[in-house]
Amino acid sequence: MKEAKKPSFGASLGVLLLLVALLIVGFGLKRINIQALLFITMFLISIISLCLGYKWADIQKAMMDGLMRGAVAMTIMFLIGMIIGSWIQCGTVPALIYYGLNILSPKIFLPAAFLICCVTSLATGTSWGSAGTVGLALMGIGMSMSIPAPIIAGAVVSGAFFGDKLSPLSDTTNLASATAEVDIYAHIKAMLYTSVPAMVVAIVLYAIIGLQYTGGSFDPAQITDVTGALSSIFNINILVILPAVVLLALSVMKVPAIPSMSIGVVLGIIVAVVFQGVPLTSVIGTLYSGFKIESGVAAIDTLLNRGGMTGMTSSIFLMIIALMLGGILSDLGYMQVIVETLLGKIKSVGTLIFATIFSGAACQATTCNTMVSIILTGTAFKGAYDEKEVDRTMLSRCLEEGSTLTAALIPWNTAGAYMATTLGVATVAYLPYTFFNLANILISIVLSYMGIFVFRKGQTSMKAAKKEKAAKK
Repeated sequence: MKEAKKPSFGASLGVLLLLVALLIVGFGLKRINIQALLFITMFLISIISLCLGYKWADIQKAMMDGLMRGAVAMTIMFLIGMIIGSWIQCGTVPALIYYGLNILSPKIFLPAAFLICCVTSLATGTSWGSAGTVGLALMGIGMSMSIPAPIIAGAVVSGAFFGDKLSPLSDTTNLASATAEVDIYAHIKAMLYTSVPAMVVAIVLYAIIGLQYTGGSFDPAQITDVTGALSSIFNINILVILPAVVLLALSVMKVPAIPSMSIGVVLGIIVAVVFQGVPLTSVIGTLYSGFKIESGVAAIDTLLNRGGMTGMTSSIFLMIIALMLGGILSDLGYMQVIVETLLGKIKSVGTLIFATIFSGAACQATTCNTMVSIILTGTAFKGAYDEKEVDRTMLSRCLEEGSTLTAALIPWNTAGAYMATTLGVATVAYLPYTFFNLANILISIVLSYMGIFVFRKGQTSMKAAKKEKAAKK
């Protein structure tokens, strides 16, 4: 066998185009099962790698390393499944839906849902946890108001990723600043210049769409039916919300995700036994198989029949194959070669920022791992930012916009699969309504070509930029 070598740009581009073509035709047009499609893609790229001179041991190691990078995420997926199942059975989710239906109205629901998820994810630093807890309750509330599920899911995902992008507790926020080698608070400050306008755009659009559900399509009797059914099935009181309150507090206290979510599961079991009178064996069974009920009210059954470890298996299978494929593409150098080649074509600062965001999204789509995408893109582009005397906070900002914000918009990505499974809405269905994510990316690219909010080396704010400009005069 030939000695392994770094892939050429042509080979790397060919591999990337093969992946994109198979996904567009197989998944987008033919609707082939995404897990099977990714496996076939991984098999073909492995064959190509062998032909390029890589040994099977190298390919297998790349697969396993990619898989190990997602081990924590897969564990969290199982925990979220157990949280959803136990929190429904113990009354936490039904209580949040019950109280929410009595407070929120269809007119303000969508912007309120977006802002609630913004605050939750900003306080906790986790988009997954926010969507799996508060987001799940908001899905139930909104669907009870006859608001289409994809629109609600779009608002939840937008809000969840607002905080994931800006929270100092978020792993992506810390990783992006560390990769670009900038202070985390300087990184957050730089992101505000594009995030705040995107947030305003999202609120306005959600408010406009929400107006459609204040008239004839909204029947208040539907809310009464749902709240009445919930109160008849569950013991609804303020104490059953305890698991959600404790999990939120643990997240704010920076307790790691796995132990804090495990505590959330245990509290769900205790509350189910104490307040709902459910046998311990039944609750434990729910952790695995999810909550099941036949209430006679279709809306209730749709809202609550979900959760459990088995409810996450499809997403876990997707994550396993996607992470293994991502390991091959990143560790064998395919993505790195493409990014390095792009750098030679960049002439303007606007193009540099566009290329960073585009490369982050491409890495996200191919490696299916936000951490890998941020590290690969950031490492590849650092020199270019220094060469053009653009402040590194611009790099860290673009890493979040290209990698973090696109994670939940890709169906085969771990985040996209998680959001789809947790919220019960296909990624392609909620994608058009993720107004914050889409607006933030677009605003950043447009402003960069206009030279607005683009900071030169040493400038980390508009105030600093104006001060330097005045000094030169």
